[in-house]
Amino acid sequence: MAKPRASYICEDCGARHQQWSGQCGACGAWNSIIEHRPPRAAASSSSAAVAAVPLGAVEDDAAVRRSTGMSEFDRVLGGGLVDGALILIGGDPGIGKSTLVLRAAAALGRKRRPVLYVAAEESPQQVRMRARRMGLESSAIHVYPDTEVGGALTEAERLRAGLVVVDSIQTVRVEGLAAAPGSVSQVREATVQIMQFAKASQTPVMLVGHVTKEGTVAGPRTLEHIVDTVLYLEGDDFHAQRLLRSVKNRFGPTFEVAVFEMRGDGLHEVPNPSALFLAERDAQAPGSAVAVPLEGTRPLVVEIQALTAPTAYALPKRLATGFDLNRLHMLLAVLGRRAGVQLGQHDVYVNVVGGLRLREPAVDLAVAVAIASSARDQAPGQQVAAIGELGLSGELRSVPSAAVRVREAERLGFTRCLVPAASARNGATDGLGAANLAEALALALP
Repeated sequence: MAKPRASYICEDCGARHQQWSGQCGACGAWNSIIEHRPPRAAASSSSAAVAAVPLGAVEDDAAVRRSTGMSEFDRVLGGGLVDGALILIGGDPGIGKSTLVLRAAAALGRKRRPVLYVAAEESPQQVRMRARRMGLESSAIHVYPDTEVGGALTEAERLRAGLVVVDSIQTVRVEGLAAAPGSVSQVREATVQIMQFAKASQTPVMLVGHVTKEGTVAGPRTLEHIVDTVLYLEGDDFHAQRLLRSVKNRFGPTFEVAVFEMRGDGLHEVPNPSALFLAERDAQAPGSAVAVPLEGTRPLVVEIQALTAPTAYALPKRLATGFDLNRLHMLLAVLGRRAGVQLGQHDVYVNVVGGLRLREPAVDLAVAVAIASSARDQAPGQQVAAIGELGLSGELRSVPSAAVRVREAERLGFTRCLVPAASARNGATDGLGAANLAEALALALP
C-alpha cells in the first residue's frame, strides 16, 4: 500500500499547502508551516455502501434533552443537553469555565452513565480539590490524567460514558502529529476526532477553550465551524456576575444569555438577574436611567448611568463602559441637534451597571435620557423605564418584543415605560408613546 502523502499546515491560520515554504501564502506568517502526515488509510472503504436518502424518508426523531442540573445552563443550550452534541465553552482564563463544566458533570453523573473528565491541564488532585470546594463529591466522575486524544476516547468507550469533558482543547494532542499542543493543526485534528466519536457513539462532549489575545477560541475560529454549539463565558475581575452567551447553537436559539454569580464555592445561578442589576440603584440621583435590553429571548432590566461635567480640555472626553463608543457619539449629536441638549463643552461618561455589554439599539433612549438627566441635574424618577431606538432625525423607532420588555419592567415595579409611538398605537404595549426624542425627554424629565 502506498505511503500516505504528507501535507503542510500553517500553525497560525490552519491553511494547507502542497509543499513547505518559509511564508504562508494565506496569512503571511513566517516560519509557521509544519509537516503533517495523515494516518494510513484503512484497507477497505465504506463509501460504496453509503447511499443517499430522500429527505422525506429521514426519521424525524425529536432530540432528547437532558438537564445539566442548572436551569440557566439548560436555557442557553436550548432546553438541555442533546446526545451526540459537541459543545465549545470559551472564555478568558480564570473566568469560571472549569467550575461550570464540573458542576454540570456532577449533575449528569448522578442521573445517567459515568462522566469522563479529561484533565489535560490539571492533576486529578486539583480536580478533586475543586470538586470538594464546590461540594460536588461525585463518584460518577472519572478523571483521565493524560493529554492524548486517542487514549481518552478509548477510555470513554470502555466506561460507556454519558458525558465527556475535555479541559482544555488547547492542551490535548493527537499522537503522530508533528505540532505542539495548542497549535491550529493540533486543535483542529483533535476536535475532528472528538466530533467523530461524539456522533458515532451519541455521547455529548463539552470542550473548554481559552480565548486568545485576538478574542477568538484557539486560533482564527477554527473550532466554531466544527462544533454544534459555541458558548462564551463573559465577565471581568471587578464584578461577581458572569454571563454565559450562546453565539451558535444547532439545537436551539442563538444569543441566549444565562446569568451566574461567582462565589467562594463556585458559580451559582441567578434566577432573577434584573433584580440583581438594580439592587443598589439610587433612583433620586440625576444621570440614572433604566433600560430593558433583550438578550436572546430574555428581557433584562438594567441601570445606565451617565455623568456630564465641564471639560478642562480643548477636546471634551467621551468614555463608555459596556456601551459602544461610536454609538455614544451619534447619540450626543442627536441630543444636541434634535433635543437642544448641547454638550460640546462637556465631558460625557456612560456606564452600564453590573459589567454588562449592551449592543442592542433598543437601549438608545435610556442612554439619551441618562445623559439629559445628568446635563439638567434632574432625576427621571424611580418608576420610569425607557425603551426605543433613536434615528438621526430624532425619531423613536420601534423595537422587537416591546410588549415583553414592558411586562418585565412592570414586574419589577416600573409603572411608566417610555416606548416608541408606533408600538403604543398598534396596541403592542401599555407604555407611554413618544414620537421623537424631544417628546420622550418631556415625559421622562417634566
